[in-house]
Amino acid sequence: MKKSKIAALFLFGIGCSAIGFSQVDAPTTPPEESPMPMKPEMTEIWEPQVEKITPGEKPGDAPSDAIVLFDGENLDQWVSQANTENAAPWAIKDGYFEVVPGTGGIQTKMKFGDAQIHIEWSAPDKVENSGQGRGNSGLFLQNRYELQILDSYNNRSYSNGQAGSIYKDVPPLVNAMRSPDQWNVYDVIYTAPRFKDGKLDQKAKITVLHNGVVVQNNTTIQGLTLYIGLHNYPEAHEEDVIALQDHGTKVQFRNIWVRKL
Repeated sequence: MKKSKIAALFLFGIGCSAIGFSQVDAPTTPPEESPMPMKPEMTEIWEPQVEKITPGEKPGDAPSDAIVLFDGENLDQWVSQANTENAAPWAIKDGYFEVVPGTGGIQTKMKFGDAQIHIEWSAPDKVENSGQGRGNSGLFLQNRYELQILDSYNNRSYSNGQAGSIYKDVPPLVNAMRSPDQWNVYDVIYTAPRFKDGKLDQKAKITVLHNGVVVQNNTTIQGLTLYIGLHNYPEAHEEDVIALQDHGTKVQFRNIWVRKL
């Protein structure tokens, strides 16, 4: 046999061996499965159905699911902080109530945690004193964390003590105060702190609109409001009362309502 034929046969044999090897030992890859195509209904939530409420007729009016804490008539939803067995000792006027200096603060009968709060307030019509001595009160959430109420209209004080501040904690973003002869509005979204096994798990948060202007934007509350010292969370607690402070000036209040969140 000629050498050329022998070489051809040899190469043919090698090729057949290679083909045979690849057919026996080469790994096989299964065809990829196509993902199921998305349909609109796959991202639609139908249940539970969203609860229907009736909003207030005018801005600031209480919606149908609100708990009205003052409607201009009486303080039946409030008690004295000095003695919770006693009625709230502040004065009812023409559609609003007013701090009676020296009688102490008042607090709600009901307890709250996460809440939406609407409250309207005014500094005393007669401007007296300056700084923290002028038109001073405070809205206490869960009886611990103070949103400052102060006549900050042309009245300089420390920034984390003026109207719209988380007292001695966080200053407001801006000063949106109206003059003492006008009413101010706070709209508050409050998230209570969370505790786990008696220890702090999540600090409280607050968003505040002062006369429609955001002055606290999802602000972290560092803890119990203290006049002296750093704020902290000394103990675990559940829902608690909303309180208004007597700071010795005749601050006025009206149209107060709360929605539990």
